[in-house]
Amino acid sequence: MTSSPPSFPPSSSASAASSGHRASIFRSERAAAALLLVAAILGLVLANTGIGPALLDLKATHLPIPGIGLDLSIGHWVSDGLLALFFFVVAVDLKHELVRGELDSVKKALVPGIAAVGGVAVPALVYLLLTAGSPYGRGWPIPTATDIAFALGVLAVFGTGLPGRIRVFLLALAVLDDLIAILIIAVFFTHGSNLLFLGLGVVSVAVTFGVGRLLGRPGSSLRRGMLVLLVVLLAVVTWYLVYRSGVHATIAAVAVGLVLPLSPARKAVHALEPFVNGIVLPLFAFAAAAVVLPSVGLGQLSPVFWALVVALPVGKLLGITIAGGVASRVFRDPDPARRSQVLSFGELITVAMLGGIGFTVSLLMNELAFASAHEIVDEGTLAVLLGSGVSLVVAAVLVTVLRRRSRVGGR
Repeated sequence: MTSSPPSFPPSSSASAASSGHRASIFRSERAAAALLLVAAILGLVLANTGIGPALLDLKATHLPIPGIGLDLSIGHWVSDGLLALFFFVVAVDLKHELVRGELDSVKKALVPGIAAVGGVAVPALVYLLLTAGSPYGRGWPIPTATDIAFALGVLAVFGTGLPGRIRVFLLALAVLDDLIAILIIAVFFTHGSNLLFLGLGVVSVAVTFGVGRLLGRPGSSLRRGMLVLLVVLLAVVTWYLVYRSGVHATIAAVAVGLVLPLSPARKAVHALEPFVNGIVLPLFAFAAAAVVLPSVGLGQLSPVFWALVVALPVGKLLGITIAGGVASRVFRDPDPARRSQVLSFGELITVAMLGGIGFTVSLLMNELAFASAHEIVDEGTLAVLLGSGVSLVVAAVLVTVLRRRSRVGGR
């Protein structure tokens, strides 16, 4: 006689299935990109309607936590607080690629790494050239970023059936680009560091590392649950200490993501992914894009606007294509089997245009670079949206052309 599986109430089962389906949607690269785009458009549109002033006032409303020195506006709670979860996910993905993925050897990382450096350096140079003689040179980091979620989302929507090497190269490029962006934020957007809080933050990261090692040891579910809660508490404490130190608080999330063992960290990412893709990133995009369109002529816009509009699509295209192309030739793999993974010129240009979709990190850098000049922040936001939009449209066309050629060629 065999025992039957335990039964559950239909409503409970249906609810669980529905919840799981919703979570799987928010893990989709296509859905993540679509939500980001819709949220940004919605924020920009609403900010320029009758409810715009109330929306901007709400964004600027402060929600302090008395007694511990935290006094952030709602906008900063989103960009400094919630966005830390996104940077935690980025850090864990980076660690995975470095340890077990497409960047786990120097040979694998060399070409996309050089392409990523080119994709950072050239947009920064283009920006500096176009803003030369103005007081806005500190905005050079803004066009250096690539939005992983958006770029992969566009590739997923328009590039069905393309060779896997394109996604692999884009992923490696974007991950390394994010690593550079994290370093830029840590080095160039740190002001008035408090060494006491910074030292305590380092201690907190070290304790997190130790507790994380305990997670990898066998034990009861109760013990494991207590350790998970302790890690979460330590992560919050680390965020607070890093914020109080003057270093941008998202760096705390990066540090925690890098020191945790890969297995439990990836489980945490799996649990957080629907929340980050479905709420955190769209909320940040909505808040960042909620700016009033300047009531001036095109000729009165600051050099920042024009520099960013050009630097994102053109700078990324030139930087990634030239650096990646040269690196592919100089460091050509002698193994014929590996040569099939080298991108063609057309594929490299397509990846370069996808790299021009700056969006999330570019919007964050824009806020950090011009924190004391709100009108420049607004122009920079519009420029990031426009420059990323141009990159998105051109990349979508190029991906579509590649897909059609791939089908015709039987590849």
